[in-house]
Amino acid sequence: MCRIAGIFDPVAENLQQRIEGMRDAMHRGGPDSAGVFVHPQLPLALGHRRLSLIDLSEAGHQPMIDAELTIIFNGEIYNYLELRSTLKHYGHEFRTESDTEVILKAYRQWGVDAFEYFNGMFALALWDERNQQLILARDHAGIKPLYYSTDGKRLYFASEIRAFAHAGKVFEENSKWRSAFLTFGHLPEPITTLKDVVPLQKGTALIIDLPSLHIKEHRFFEWTFNGKLKQEDEAIALMRETLEQAVERHLVSDAPIGLFLSGGIDSSLLTLIASHTRKDNLHTLSIVFTEEAFSEEKYQKLIIEKTGAKHQSFLVTKAIFNQQLDDAMQAMDQPTLDGINTYFISMYAKAYGLKAVLSGLGADELFGGYPSFQQQKKMKLVEKMPESLLRGLQRMPDHRLRKLSYVGLQNSAAEYLSYRGIFTPVSVAALLETTEKEVEDDLQELSAYYPVQGLKNGNRISWLETNFYMQNQLLKDSDFMSMWHGLEIRVPFLDKEVMLMAAAMDPAIKFKKVPPKYPLVKAFENELPEAIWKRKKQGFTFPFEGWLKENEYIRPSNNAEQKLYQQFQQKKLSWGRYWCALLMNRFTPLP
Repeated sequence: MCRIAGIFDPVAENLQQRIEGMRDAMHRGGPDSAGVFVHPQLPLALGHRRLSLIDLSEAGHQPMIDAELTIIFNGEIYNYLELRSTLKHYGHEFRTESDTEVILKAYRQWGVDAFEYFNGMFALALWDERNQQLILARDHAGIKPLYYSTDGKRLYFASEIRAFAHAGKVFEENSKWRSAFLTFGHLPEPITTLKDVVPLQKGTALIIDLPSLHIKEHRFFEWTFNGKLKQEDEAIALMRETLEQAVERHLVSDAPIGLFLSGGIDSSLLTLIASHTRKDNLHTLSIVFTEEAFSEEKYQKLIIEKTGAKHQSFLVTKAIFNQQLDDAMQAMDQPTLDGINTYFISMYAKAYGLKAVLSGLGADELFGGYPSFQQQKKMKLVEKMPESLLRGLQRMPDHRLRKLSYVGLQNSAAEYLSYRGIFTPVSVAALLETTEKEVEDDLQELSAYYPVQGLKNGNRISWLETNFYMQNQLLKDSDFMSMWHGLEIRVPFLDKEVMLMAAAMDPAIKFKKVPPKYPLVKAFENELPEAIWKRKKQGFTFPFEGWLKENEYIRPSNNAEQKLYQQFQQKKLSWGRYWCALLMNRFTPLP
């Protein structure tokens, strides 16, 4: 796991200094070593910071060069040993034990088609000297970030937005980010805080000719539902086998690795599966609170006792939270309502001596774990309301009712926002002193990026939750908050084979109401304690509201915030909405 950056700029002044500046702006995500490649003829520079997990020796140092190929790579290829064996049969020889070298040899063998064979999380740049091409690629699920900007003459890319402040070019603020953030509580792709800086789409490689900067897009993975698995016994058996193999792959590491254990279904299952192969070396950690309503300690103990895991609980108090809040805000590369919880669990994982942890992220999206999967039936009734009545809901005093007005908008984000939207267009326009039409037009522009047509019921909600909430909030938060602490978060539920398995399962099996996340619980019903899956769902949340009421960070700084603060104090505005408005005003577009 690492951080990468690159520059192609015909005005090649201070190229080495600029690439080192971009690279080192992300030093928290690659504390173990750093490297730079500056092309001797072309104005091309690549920078890399390393967090060592596989092949900890100097042989795994990057940029890695193999004859005419040079690579910088952020991520893990979990099936690299199988690919290595295959490539050896083709006659390739290896000088390291790293997955990075496997990528180079695979590209040499198959070109950009090699990315189809990778099961892992990755963002990479590969310079092909022979073909004078720079390849940028991002994994099948968009687990690892990669942002880029090009004006047809120059190209910049990096793992974090903060790196662009050191690129040697002044990037303007994106005028659309504030509206998007107030609407979603995160920035949906392709929006970032910077104008003309966009994320590379997941499952995609860009083939960039140099020096012309002609770009060809190569799509190597697209997640589609087919519902081929219609026999329940077969589907459940395959589910178990696929997830067990995924967890085993994700435990491969030459550095200390453990698991987040919250006490919910997902992390409990991962711990149970990991205990099969790591009986004597299973490390888990969790966060606990003195506030009983937020603590899941009793459920965590059930799994600890069952697996014999070497467990460490870390107590987070109001004092600790307030002490670390400024640092958590610095870690936030892009604005997000969530993420501070991941900051703390990552901080303690690092203190525990771990370099990588497994997380249950993704299971709710794939197997129907969120309330939206049940709410969709009620939403069908809302859709039948006259448009005039739907628009009128925006002006209701209750923000939960206001969200329903999104159903009347004709864009692919509308249904998602009716479940998870923060402020409606009327409220966003008022906060930003713009027009409702401008806010709605911005939403309409997103429709082409999120083509959800043709999906129904549970699969539709799964697609929405995966491509909006998980992609743009959970994965981003997990990446920049964990990497701030030099920690890698691995997500076995987003293993390529698990995602394909979920897409192949008949919705009638996948989205059975009882028990929740039916295929997962059914597949492991003999191991998973009933108390774990029968409990009411509890998200991984902190007692923020109570802790922050006395913190100067949330005190209003202008008249607009003062009005919101009064509504919050009078319980007319939820904590999350007030926090969203504060973050929007306090976030620096280019950290």
